[in-house]
Amino acid sequence: MPNTPPKPRTGPLAGLKVLELGHYIAGPFCTRVLADLGAEVIKVEPPGGDPVRGWGARQNGHPVWFSIHGRNKLSVVLDLKREHETALRLAARADVLVENFRPGYLERIGLGPAILHAGNPRLVIARISGYGQDGPYRDRPSFGAIGEAIGGLRHLTGHPAGASDLPPPRCGVSIADDLAGLYGAIGVLAAVYQRDVAGSGAGRIVDVNLVDSVLSLMEGMLPEYAIDGRIRQPQGAALLTAAPSNTYPCADGKWVCVAGNSDLIFRRLMLLIERADLADDPRMADNRGRCAHALELDAAIAAWTRTRPAAAVEQAMEAADVPASRLFDIADIAADPHLRARGSVLAVADPLIGPTLHFGPAMRFDGETPEDVVGWPGPETGAHTRYVLETLLGG
Repeated sequence: MPNTPPKPRTGPLAGLKVLELGHYIAGPFCTRVLADLGAEVIKVEPPGGDPVRGWGARQNGHPVWFSIHGRNKLSVVLDLKREHETALRLAARADVLVENFRPGYLERIGLGPAILHAGNPRLVIARISGYGQDGPYRDRPSFGAIGEAIGGLRHLTGHPAGASDLPPPRCGVSIADDLAGLYGAIGVLAAVYQRDVAGSGAGRIVDVNLVDSVLSLMEGMLPEYAIDGRIRQPQGAALLTAAPSNTYPCADGKWVCVAGNSDLIFRRLMLLIERADLADDPRMADNRGRCAHALELDAAIAAWTRTRPAAAVEQAMEAADVPASRLFDIADIAADPHLRARGSVLAVADPLIGPTLHFGPAMRFDGETPEDVVGWPGPETGAHTRYVLETLLGG
């Protein structure tokens, strides 16, 4: 096993040492954000590797998803139960530890916060779980779908009443895990700021969970319910609080999303679809009135879009300065000239799976290019074990 130092990291978090004890999605998503920002992330994997390595497509015998999931991380194989002292040594040199085991697991194997802080009082510990570190549901098992269900999102992604007998669909990605990972990264940075900039000098424990992360997106629904018992219901592709804002069918079977809900944009949209009568209708003079007549507006827009292919609708909307786009699939994303030009889609040479594509960074900093962010794709299981244990820990 090689002992070659990895490519030096750049970015605003260069020098921050992060230890990842996570698996599957939420914890590793958190550390991927930190790694993309330049942090040194040591990913501890069990013998056999992170279980997520078994998910999705494979190329040359290697998991394709892990090319992104593990990028910019150092992979170390460690049995936390049997190599307890090594784990403690890794935690002692770290600034941050991120874990997403079920609550109580680290305590049971002798790696709870009290022990970790005894060896490193400055350690920031981010704990990401299904329901949080306390509360009646603390010990229940959970995955992202459960976070969506309890957090209220899955109810909203359902079909309007009477429209379908199908169950409410999920959004297609593990959104609850990803949100929790983002909140975990924000919490870590806040705790590091308090420790190192505000000057407390002490580590903190950051408690993040899937349910709260989804719940935080529910806008004004809690105060609405508290005031008069109002419960927001599924709206399908429409937006309850703005009109017209919906997704409309095109002649070629594709769909176009149109957001024409400001007063000026609404007028331009109505003139485009040759409905000046609606542009001048006093009922449609403001957003409140348009929301009250959203079905009428949607029918008028759909009658126009149905006669044209999606590309023609997009071109006409752009010429009229109306926000609109067809619904992109991943092939559209990979080929889009704007996303390519900005580095939102990056060509990456992965030594394990060959030439591939990565998502670029969602955050951009002056003086860096998107290509600078991807130091290396996800490595083989344990690729950096020798380097970390012999060089970073000194044997």
